[in-house]
Amino acid sequence: MLVGCDFSSRPTRKKPIVLALGSLTRGRVQLSKLERLESLDAFAQWLQQPHSWVGGFDLPFGLPRELVETLGWPTCWEDCIRHYATLSREQIRSTFATFCHARPVGGKFAHRATDLPAGSSPSMKWVNPPVAYMLHAGVPLLLDAGVCLAGLHAGDPRDVDATTGQSRRVALEAYPGLLAREVLEKRSYKSDDKARQTPERLIARKDLITALEHGQTRLGLRLKLTHAQRDVLVDDASGDSLDAVLCLIQAAWAQSRLREGDTRYGLPADMDPLEGWIVTA
Repeated sequence: MLVGCDFSSRPTRKKPIVLALGSLTRGRVQLSKLERLESLDAFAQWLQQPHSWVGGFDLPFGLPRELVETLGWPTCWEDCIRHYATLSREQIRSTFATFCHARPVGGKFAHRATDLPAGSSPSMKWVNPPVAYMLHAGVPLLLDAGVCLAGLHAGDPRDVDATTGQSRRVALEAYPGLLAREVLEKRSYKSDDKARQTPERLIARKDLITALEHGQTRLGLRLKLTHAQRDVLVDDASGDSLDAVLCLIQAAWAQSRLREGDTRYGLPADMDPLEGWIVTA
């Protein structure tokens, strides 16, 4: 099974965590269903289910090495995440704000090596979008569930397929904006603000979905949808459902690399094992 996850650090009924479940067959990514989880507890319970999957999760899996070393935090990935999980959001905000305050204008944030090729926000950013809180809320749950985080953490050694030797649950950091920009460039396709859910963004979602269905990205994969599924993706003006599907396609690309013998799921061999990497970047 493949999973794409549009994550929220404070999920609610109105703004849930969205999971896109599917499969890959001969270059076609079939969406089977969308699931919505309205709490972090529900997400934690979902992770504990005895399924086998490769998943793309839209949240950062690591912090910039420059930040971690400057703060004197552990530089072993698991130790760093365990330490980070002990902090409150207010402590995170205060610590990161102090770090930024000491730096020059134009270089306030520390960046990971993957940020430039992916075009992603720095993982220490606590507002617009609050990805630092997403890391804080989500990654410890993946760790506690014994999930393998490719290139960072092997996961529960008991959770391995006896035939392939691969972990049954493999999580990769994904970023839907990376794939969406390839098609739409600077056109926006979503907004949580109802006043900004414009006809132009509706058209952009339709154009993006059509391009995905035709395989018109460098990943070379075609999205397979039913008419009803397509309507759901078009009608969700927040873009959360579509973002989950974009992560699903990135997970499918990673699975295709594994099928071709790349046990790193397409992640670069020189990836920083503290910072992590966004799959397909």
